[in-house]
Amino acid sequence: MAAFDYKALDEKGRQKKGIIEADSARQVRQQLRDKGLTPLSVDATIEKKEGPSAFSSRGKGLSVKDLALITRQVATLIQSGIPIEETLSAVSAQSDKPHVKGMMLAIRGKVLEGHTLADSMAEFPNAFPKLYRSTVAAGEHAGHMDLVLNRLADYTESRQQARQKIQLAAIYPIILSVVAVSIVIFLLTYVVPDIIEVFVNNGQELPALTQLLLIVSDFLSNWGMYIFIALVIAFVCFQYSLKKDAFRLAFHKKILATPFISKLSKGMNTARFASTLSILNSSGVPLVDAIRISGEVLSNDCLKASIMDAAVMVSEGSSLTNSLEKTGYFPPMMLHMIASGESSGELDQMLERTAKNQENDLEGLISAIVGLFEPLMLLVMGVVVLIIVLAIMLPILSMSNIVS
Repeated sequence: MAAFDYKALDEKGRQKKGIIEADSARQVRQQLRDKGLTPLSVDATIEKKEGPSAFSSRGKGLSVKDLALITRQVATLIQSGIPIEETLSAVSAQSDKPHVKGMMLAIRGKVLEGHTLADSMAEFPNAFPKLYRSTVAAGEHAGHMDLVLNRLADYTESRQQARQKIQLAAIYPIILSVVAVSIVIFLLTYVVPDIIEVFVNNGQELPALTQLLLIVSDFLSNWGMYIFIALVIAFVCFQYSLKKDAFRLAFHKKILATPFISKLSKGMNTARFASTLSILNSSGVPLVDAIRISGEVLSNDCLKASIMDAAVMVSEGSSLTNSLEKTGYFPPMMLHMIASGESSGELDQMLERTAKNQENDLEGLISAIVGLFEPLMLLVMGVVVLIIVLAIMLPILSMSNIVS
């Protein structure tokens, strides 16, 4: 059976839409007529196409939150002994999002046709990434689907929590920066010129600081909009250039060479690599394949290329520790822990410990950055406002001295 999206009219002419499982579109239309509905359109959730890709998904991708929820539900139901097709049907019924419901029913249809769960999920690559499908395939092969899916659920939930922590930590500094810059621009373009104009009209000689502030104010008033447009164009061009492999690789190399930013980028990517490699290796995925898949989830292309080289070295007989050490990007503590895991035969446990250690270090680094940014931003804002106030007060004090 396959899943079909339908649109139909009821007896009062109101449009209805939903998802139905059936063997064919004709059977769906008949089911709709039996319910007193007039079919308008019936389309398969997964549509066959010609070309290298046999199937393409019409549905959307899944957010990390939705993916974690679905994984946990599937793991719980399978652990309870419910067959996979009934599990997928139950998860579909549980969801109130049409695209998730259709996706799960489409996967169920592929499973009923005899495909594995991992192959069925491959019809939706935007929703289920390669890491996810490889882990599911390893669980199916080993016969421990419930354990593997529980690990996947833990992994996706921890990713969601880490992302939320970073987003929450970044909200206040971003708002503070936007407000501070907006206030300064407003003062320089609207408030300062009107106040200083009074002194100019009186023929008073302005102090050097006031003259400098007036120059800045005139520049922003005359050229501010053009500067903003130029920045927007530069940002768009930069984003377009990042789509080109050569430029993106050069930019990512530059990031790794920048003193402060490199530490944050390395910490983020090594933590992601360690956690991904941990779940893949513990789920039964061969080490070389696990290294390659873990490399693909990294955001830095330079690091990604180094991981691929490390995978080649491991396939040629080198140890994981030596291969990662030659990249030059992994911290010594992480390498020592991996080396200990390889020598003791407990690589899975050591990778898991390493992942947690790296994630804790990353959270500490981000917290420190945010903690330093807030007072620094307030200090900068205070200095700028002080300069503006002094530039306005100096002519007033000068005028008072002349009068007295």
